[in-house]
Amino acid sequence: MSDPNCSTHHVGITVNDLEETLSFYRDVLGLSVADRFAVSGEAFSSAVGVEDASAEFVHLDGEGVRIELVEYDPQARASASAGLNQPGASHVGLEVDDVDAFYEGLPDDVATISEPQTTETGSTILFVRDPEGNLVEFLEF
Repeated sequence: MSDPNCSTHHVGITVNDLEETLSFYRDVLGLSVADRFAVSGEAFSSAVGVEDASAEFVHLDGEGVRIELVEYDPQARASASAGLNQPGASHVGLEVDDVDAFYEGLPDDVATISEPQTTETGSTILFVRDPEGNLVEFLEF
């Protein structure tokens, strides 16, 4: 596999209550809000492996580490899958120049949730599992 030229983009945490958790990270820990957005649609659902998924996101500036808080809508959280939609789920997000090329260069034994997906925000994302089963997201903007 060629060098994917990864750089750390974020550490993601799935939460039950975005506003309450945001208050803790912002008001108690002093982190500033870098971005706030929502994502839904078929590409997002496919990328995260959760049927009819939609979620609210807040990115916080952690002085060198972006922290992503995500709250999935109640319907997605009610899904039987124990994946990214469940509170307590975490993942590391790595930015790459070309997600499709990165995906094509992966060894056959690397588990992915889906092929790369371009979401309604314009980001192309891909989730893979490391050898321990932890989720790693690769993003291209």
